[in-house]
Parts: sequence; structure tokens; C-alpha cells
Amino acid sequence: MKKQESHDFRRGSVKNDKKTIFGWCMYDCANSAYITTVIAAILPNYFAKAIVGEAGVDILGMNVSATALWGYMLGTAAFCVFLFAPVLGAIADFSGAKKRFLMGFAYMGSIFATMLYFCGSGDVGLTIGLFLGSQICFVGGNVFYDAFLPQIASEDKMDSVSAKGYAFGYVGGSLQFTIALALVATQKTPEGQAMAARIGMAMTGIWWAGWTLLTLKYLKEEKTPYQLPEAHRNKPKPIAYLILGISRTLSTAKRVGRFKHLTLFLIAYMIYNDGIHTVTSMATIYGTEELNLSTTALMVTLLLVQVVAIAGALIFSRLANRIGAKRSVMFALVLWSGVVTYGYFIHTATEFFVLGIVVGVVLGGTQALSRSFYGAMIPEQASAEFYGFYSVFSKFSSIWGPVTFGVIEQITGSARLAIISLMIFFIVGLVLLGFVNETKAKADRDKFAF
Repeated sequence: MKKQESHDFRRGSVKNDKKTIFGWCMYDCANSAYITTVIAAILPNYFAKAIVGEAGVDILGMNVSATALWGYMLGTAAFCVFLFAPVLGAIADFSGAKKRFLMGFAYMGSIFATMLYFCGSGDVGLTIGLFLGSQICFVGGNVFYDAFLPQIASEDKMDSVSAKGYAFGYVGGSLQFTIALALVATQKTPEGQAMAARIGMAMTGIWWAGWTLLTLKYLKEEKTPYQLPEAHRNKPKPIAYLILGISRTLSTAKRVGRFKHLTLFLIAYMIYNDGIHTVTSMATIYGTEELNLSTTALMVTLLLVQVVAIAGALIFSRLANRIGAKRSVMFALVLWSGVVTYGYFIHTATEFFVLGIVVGVVLGGTQALSRSFYGAMIPEQASAEFYGFYSVFSKFSSIWGPVTFGVIEQITGSARLAIISLMIFFIVGLVLLGFVNETKAKADRDKFAF
């Protein structure tokens, strides 16, 4: 692409448009109900107590606990996205189909989430299958959702728009989770709680699909000016785009490696996000099996995390306006180190509540600012492709954290050593992030061309 064409692309008419930003934020509201209610709260607890049970499950002649199996499931879903995200991102950039990909993943994911209602006691295989389907669609959809950020927000607005999206997500997740919590809390018998859990999970799929309609209506996508190369024009479009997506992915992978500071950020992000993902995805099952907390205590804490995270995302957005996104994330990583240290020593529900408050403050800020900091360093005309790589680094880290957690728990019989070991991810990520030079990264960005 010529330099002037690249400039024209970045000047897209949807940038900073209020309705477009609203439509984009509403997708966070839509899918956050799934990640909050299903992945963080109900399914880990239901999986441990009803699906697998205290006896564990025999796999390949080895008894595997619910905690270990949950970690392996999260890792498997992450690995699947690791394989296809960059190729789909490349196809979406070239074809101008980010919105179509987003809608496809959203509605397929919502169907899988709704079908979790049919998972009863002992249905380990069915639960794993539906979980993998919904989780892959959730993460895959977010590749295209994130890729819209550089196109709908100017560089000076990117931190605040990213934080706004997360704030919408925490609001939506909190509201739907409150309904699910009320359903579970009003049940007095294990059977009643199990049915309430199944209904709560099914509701997240309906919530996800319903609020996505606003994204479908208001989110605008700048149509790409690119045409298929002449060598591919006689091929069926799906095959032509697949070949093009693979070739562009390989080409961009080589060039990303030459972008020293962008690559350094991705490595730092991969490491510290591993710790964050493991804390958030294993918290409920940690509270269930290690701390023996009640279902109500766990859910109230997770609801507290969502409510506090709304303020946390906005607070860190303002902090970024004063000291920059990079320094704000570094400060958050120091707080994350404190979180896992405190988590090692806790025993009571009250201490778990306190832990939830601190997690809520740092969670939204770290996620929102990492996304916008990366978005400011990548070429807008290849945003889906580059966010595909962002997802790869994110999900590659997500493979090892939960799996490592599961292995340590399996070997030691306790998750406390696993939780304290996560500090190394935050410390190493903090050090590497300190070496990232944003100015040089942006200079590399401006040299990019297809």
C-alpha cells in the first residue's frame, strides 16, 4: 500500500463517533455476562461439585481432580484460538469483514453457552465440549472486537474508549450475574442450586445474543479498499481469502519480529497476563476446594469484583492520562503481586472479600490499558491481524498458567503454592515492560505497509 493510502485509511469517518463507540461498548456488555457468570462463577463451582464431584474423574488411567481438569480445559481452549486467530484476523482486515466475523463468533458462542443448561451430574464429556465451543467463540470474537479500537478512537482517546468498553462490560456482567446469584441464593437444596446454576448459565447465552443486537445496529466498519491479488481472483473467495490470510500472517509474523519494542511489549504482556488470567479463572475453584467457601460467599465476592472493577477501569484511565498507560500498567502489576501474596495466606470468607476488592480495582485497569497501549503501537490498516497476534500472545500465556496451576495442585494436593508462584509472572512482566519504548514502537508502526 502506498503511504498516502495508509494515511487516508487512518482518517476513517467512524473515528470518535459516539454511536459507533456505543455500539462497540455494548458488545462488552453482552459477552461479559458469559465470562463473569459462566467462566468465573457458576461453571467452575458446578463443575467441581456436580459434574465431577470430590472423587475426581479417571482419564487415561489417572485420577484427575476437578481443579486440575478445569485448568486443562482452559488451556485447551486457549491453544485452539492460538492456532487460528492471526489467520482469521488477516482475512478480516483484507476483506473488511471484522464485523461479520464478530457477529458469527458471538451468536455461535451464545448458542453453546445456552446449551450448558443440559449439563447434569456426571456429564463430564458434554460439559467439556460445550465449554470449549463457547470459550473458543468468546475469545475468537474478542480478536475482532479489539481490532475495532484503533479504527473507532483517535490515539488521544484510545485509553478512555478502551476503559469505557471494560466499564460497560463490568456493568453488564454485574447485572446479569446479580440475577444468577439471586436464583442460586434462594435455593436451599443441592438439587435446587444445581437447577438454578443451569438456568443461570443458559441465561448468559440469551443475554449475550440479545445485547449484541445493539452492536449489530450501531457499530460501523470502514470498508477496506483492498482487492484480491490477481493470482487469487479466479479461485473461490473462501479459498482465496484463506490462502491470503495464511500468507499475510506469515509475512506479518516476520515483520512483527523486526518491531523490537512492539515484540517486547507482547512478550511482557504474555507473561503478566498469564498471571492475571490464572488468578481470575481459578479463583472460584480455589475458593471451593482449597478454602471450602460456600457458593453464596464465592458469588457475592465475584459480584463485588465486577462492581469495583467498573470504578477501577475508570480510575486507571484517569491515571493513564496523567502518567501514561505504560506506567499505570506497571503500577497495577505491583498491586497484582500483592494480590497473590495475600491470596496465599487467606482462610476465611471475609479475607476472600478483601481480596476481591483489590482484584476489582486492578483488573479493569490492567486489561483496558494493555489493550489501548498495544492499539497505539500497531498500524490501523492491519488492526485485526495485529490483534490476532495480540490474542495469540494472550492465549499462549493462558495455556500455561492454568495448566501449571493444575499440575502443581495435582502434585502437592494444595493450591496455595500454585497461587503464590504466580508472583513471578507479574515481576518478570513488570521488568520487561519497563524496557518498552513507546516512541520507537510508534515510529516502527508508521513504517508498516502491506
